[in-house]
Amino acid sequence: MALVELEAGRWRTTRDLLLQTGSHWTLRTSRTQLLAVAAARSDVVAVWLSEEPGSYEAQVMNARVAVERALRAHRQRHAGAPEFEERARFAALLAARRGPYDPVPWLCLLALAQVDVQQHRREHREQSTEPMLPSGPWGLLYEVNQRDPYNREAYHRVLQFMLGRQTPRGASLAAVFDFGRWVVSQRPVGSPLLLLPAYAHVEQRRHHGAQARIDPLWRRQWAEDPSLGYTLDAFHDWFQKADAGLRSVADLNHLAYALWAGHQYVEAAEVFAAMGVYAAREPWASVHDGAAPSGPGETLLLRARAESLSFAHSHTPRAGPHP
Repeated sequence: MALVELEAGRWRTTRDLLLQTGSHWTLRTSRTQLLAVAAARSDVVAVWLSEEPGSYEAQVMNARVAVERALRAHRQRHAGAPEFEERARFAALLAARRGPYDPVPWLCLLALAQVDVQQHRREHREQSTEPMLPSGPWGLLYEVNQRDPYNREAYHRVLQFMLGRQTPRGASLAAVFDFGRWVVSQRPVGSPLLLLPAYAHVEQRRHHGAQARIDPLWRRQWAEDPSLGYTLDAFHDWFQKADAGLRSVADLNHLAYALWAGHQYVEAAEVFAAMGVYAAREPWASVHDGAAPSGPGETLLLRARAESLSFAHSHTPRAGPHP
C-alpha cells in the first residue's frame, strides 16, 4: 500500500509505516530502501519534508532518495553525478546527526562509497583489520555494525564497492571472495550474510560473461568444498533458523541455485517451496549456459525447480499403511 501511495504522490502511509517499524532495524533498513526506489521517481518526499520539516522519518527518506538518485546518476555516467553525490552526502549527514541510533543514515553514507571508485575520500580507503582485505569504507561499516550488527545491506554495499573499485588490474574478484569468506568466518548464525560466498561466485560468473558459460567446471565447483560447505552452512544456519518473514526473495533464489548446482536437491526443494510463486531475476540471468533461445534465466530457474521438487518427492520416505 505504501508503494502505491508513493507512486500516486501521497506520503502519509509511508510515514505511518516507518513510525510503526520503529527500531526494528532489519525491517527499517529494507523498507526505507524499497520505498526510496519508488520515491526517487518523483518529488513526493520533498513535498513531505516541506510540509513536515520537523519529521525525522521524512529526513531519513530524503537521504535515501538522494542516495538512490546519486547511484543511478553514477551508473548512467550522468554529467551531474558529482552534484547528486554531494546532495546525498549532505542529506545523510543531517539525518545521522538527527538520529544517532539509526543505522540507515550510515547505510546511506556507505552506499555512496560505490560512487567513489578511485577512493578519493579518506573514509573510503581505510585499512582493514583483516590483512587479506583491501582498503575500503571499513569505518562506515563499523558505524552501521555499532547500531545493527551484521546488517545485510551494509555488507552487500561493501561487496558492491569492492566490485566497482578501480585498481591497476580492475575489480579484484579475489578480494570479493576473501571478503565473503571473512564474513562467514565470523559465524553470523541466523544471518543471510552466510550467503556472501555464493554471491561472490555469481559475481565471478557475471564478470566473465559469455566466456564462463562454456566452462564445464562452472557447476562442478558448487558441489565441492569449500563452496558446498558454505552453501550447506547457509541452509542450516540461516534458512532453517531465521524468521521466515524476514527472508528476502533475492537470498532465497541464490540459496536455491547454490543447492541445486551442488546436487543438494532435497534441500533445494525446501527452499523452492519457501519461495512459492516469487522469483528473482538473479542469479538465474547470470548463471545460465545460454542454451535456451529465449529467456534462458527463467528456463534455468524452472528446470532447477522441477528437478529439485521431483527428486525430493521421489526420495521422501512415505508412511506405511495403517494396521
